[in-house]
Amino acid sequence: MLQTPVQAPVPAQAPAPAQAHDRPQAPQPPVQPHPQQAYAGAGGYVSPIPVRPTHLGHALLSEWTKIRSVRSTIWTLGVMLLLSVGIGLLAALAAGSDRELDPVLGLGFVGVLLGSLCVITLGVLSISSEYGTGMVRTTLTACPSRVRMLTAKAIVFFTLALVITTVATGLVALLDSAMLNGPAPTADQWLRATVGAGLYVALLGLLALSVGTLLRHSAGAISTMMGVVLLPMLLALFLQGESLKDVQQALIEYSVPSALATLYDIPFLSTGPTGWTPVWILAGVTAVTLGGAYAAVLQRDV
Repeated sequence: MLQTPVQAPVPAQAPAPAQAHDRPQAPQPPVQPHPQQAYAGAGGYVSPIPVRPTHLGHALLSEWTKIRSVRSTIWTLGVMLLLSVGIGLLAALAAGSDRELDPVLGLGFVGVLLGSLCVITLGVLSISSEYGTGMVRTTLTACPSRVRMLTAKAIVFFTLALVITTVATGLVALLDSAMLNGPAPTADQWLRATVGAGLYVALLGLLALSVGTLLRHSAGAISTMMGVVLLPMLLALFLQGESLKDVQQALIEYSVPSALATLYDIPFLSTGPTGWTPVWILAGVTAVTLGGAYAAVLQRDV
């Protein structure tokens, strides 16, 4: 007969050791996030290069480095100083100390007017040259905030232009008062012939920067600003009809040369703005144009 094979008895298994997750866990200290974890990408990569949040101070430092390291700044401001101081000195020497002049500081007007053309050129080049060379792409890569970029350019340029022009006008005023004979200038005359003239020229340069931002073309923006400075006076010379007399008078009164002459107490006409009024008028025009430049920078691509 066939017999069923007898199976060997299965030994009893030992109880499994307790799993790790069944054991009580000791409290772990909280993991501190990496300082740059906020800047990590989707993959969680943290760059070993230190990254700091940028602010307006970094943009100001960048724009100051750019404007002081290019040759156009040295040439334009150097020529401006040469024209302002040189022509003022030559005019004082030509007048001589025997001739009495009133106002004494009025001879500085011509040199400052010619020097303002150099400041206008620098204002245009400080923004339009970046568009012409394509450097603006690098600038906006390093500083994606376009408002911050334009604000830094405006602050750096305006401060530099104000300081240099005020130094030039102050030096000319000192030379004229020392070399010429005439009534002693009042405190208001001193301020308008030095700080006022410097502020007016710096505002002209800031207006040129705004126009350069709008046009993004160096030759076009410089030509436009030269027209703003010289064209009203030239048009007034050709408007000789009696019916156009009011237009001619307004063009002369509110032209840039007449406004600068007003600051030196030698206005072209007895009517029109007086005292510090030309500065406030130009400040308003510059503010409106700069606002348009901000809108253009935000809406247009590079």
